[in-house]
Amino acid sequence: MFTGIIEEIGTIKAITKSEKAARISIDATKVLEDVKLGDSISTNGVCLTVTDFSKSNFTVDVMAETIRRSNLGHLSPGMEVNLERALKASDRLGGHIVSGHIDGTGTIVDLKKEDNAIWVTVAAERELLKYIISKGSIAIDGISLTVAYVDESVFKVSIIPHTKEYTTLLYKKVGDVVNLECDLVGKYIEKLMSYGKKEDRGSKIDMDFLKKNGFV
Repeated sequence: MFTGIIEEIGTIKAITKSEKAARISIDATKVLEDVKLGDSISTNGVCLTVTDFSKSNFTVDVMAETIRRSNLGHLSPGMEVNLERALKASDRLGGHIVSGHIDGTGTIVDLKKEDNAIWVTVAAERELLKYIISKGSIAIDGISLTVAYVDESVFKVSIIPHTKEYTTLLYKKVGDVVNLECDLVGKYIEKLMSYGKKEDRGSKIDMDFLKKNGFV
């Protein structure tokens, strides 16, 4: 689990791609202070496992499913990514509960300055937008943000100067793809509300069925 409070910006050192997956090495400092093999590090909001590390970088393996569902496949050496270590039980939960299992991607369609803030408008599929509510939480490339507006095609967040300085979000341009993780609560409620309501399409053999068909 993560909080969506980015600890540092890392830089892609190298990417080795296979047919569908990839191995990525990332230069970093802070997230390496107490790193161990097998640790989880959120990279642009995607929970990845450390498979190797040194004093200045770490390596992760990215499977095909993650490539398909995230923007990690768009990365190249020299690009920057948001990094956060997994949450400790004793840490402050400054953002919101972020699993690192993204729901999909969105596309930045507008960036607009308003005094000391920047409005970021993101277009997303309706399957994702149904989980996004005004004043609710959203993780964009791993950054915990508050939704200020949502309709049937886009949502908006307002970025303060601190977020601009300590994350990669405002280095993005219109047309760039970002990873999205919706708040867990809505998805759990939907699952619970729909559980058991699906029509049972399997065969149902009971005494009434046997009598009706002449077996008893």
